[in-house]
Amino acid sequence: MFSFETEIRGRVLIARVAGELDHHTAPSLRETLERAIEEADVVHVVLNLSSLSFMDSSGIGVILGRYKQLSAKGGRMVVCGLGPTVQRIFELSGLLKILTVAPSEEAALGALGVA
Repeated sequence: MFSFETEIRGRVLIARVAGELDHHTAPSLRETLERAIEEADVVHVVLNLSSLSFMDSSGIGVILGRYKQLSAKGGRMVVCGLGPTVQRIFELSGLLKILTVAPSEEAALGALGVA
């Protein structure tokens, strides 16, 4: 079962994602993140993936697309809570080369200088 919740703290959007992020579920996450980045004056995103059990190429596309969207605004994306399976997907896809990874949500906010 896929679910996510978002919270805005200042100019940071925190998205907590759970379950399986695949081609069925990726569009709803993409639309929510995209809209928040554009409409809520969000500059940075923290993706808490501690409850994410699986991600396919659609999920990689959502993350990469929002990374580019934030970069164009001078913002950053920090991911936290990577389990072994999702971390391996990040390694194989090259996402670890462009994203900041933090051990926890608090550390991710700290990496952005907003904790």
